[in-house]
Amino acid sequence: MQPYRWLILSVVVGLAVTLGAIGALAQVTSAQSGPQILVTPYLWPAGVNTAIKTPLPQVPTVNSDVGAVQLLGHLNAVPFMGSAEIRDGPFSLLGDVLHVPVGTNITTRNIFFQGGNAALTTNTGTALFLYHVIDQPFQSLDAGGGFRAWGFSTELTLNGRLLPTVSVSRSASWADPLLAARYHRDFRDGFGLTVYGDFGGFDVGAHVDWQLIGTLDYALRPWATLRLGYRSLNFNYQGGDNVGFNVHMKGPIIAASFRF
Repeated sequence: MQPYRWLILSVVVGLAVTLGAIGALAQVTSAQSGPQILVTPYLWPAGVNTAIKTPLPQVPTVNSDVGAVQLLGHLNAVPFMGSAEIRDGPFSLLGDVLHVPVGTNITTRNIFFQGGNAALTTNTGTALFLYHVIDQPFQSLDAGGGFRAWGFSTELTLNGRLLPTVSVSRSASWADPLLAARYHRDFRDGFGLTVYGDFGGFDVGAHVDWQLIGTLDYALRPWATLRLGYRSLNFNYQGGDNVGFNVHMKGPIIAASFRF
């Protein structure tokens, strides 16, 4: 079995075990009143489109594209994805954590360099304070703000031809302020729709930092909801030493939310 298939298997098995454990605990505690906790593990095989600005005059920009399906074959380690929310009355605290390590080959014109490879590791954590602007039986609207912290690193190797082989490692970390909103609509027979968006950066960290998520929801139980949809997470960051990252991550998302 190829190495990346072991990674896929470990992710699936780990997610199944986590869902089972969380579901059992949620069923026991769902009847409790007071503040509520929602835990949402998810799988997001996102396509990653990256433009890396380098300090190399021969190759000032390197583009790297990995499709949503290809991502599973480009994982360098096991990813981690999940969110949690604490609700108390009209207020909510929402957190989301994402760790995605991927690698891909680089295609060149085979003049100065003959191909190469790039390893990209993205770590991000989002924290938001939300207020229920609309709280009705069949719909709700939350609005608020917070921040998203990024840790982004890349290892770039260009195989020599006319020029010798070059290896460059670059990393950057920063935090972006965010404005966010979330709308949920309940339909019949347990189905619903959730749309979330945030926008930030404002040149405090990144120039632009934004995200959109849309999911179709199905309530299996009062304490358990399945979600299927699409997510797009993007930023444009320009750092010092003539280094920059323009990253677009997008693809289908599968999630399950458990209410405690």
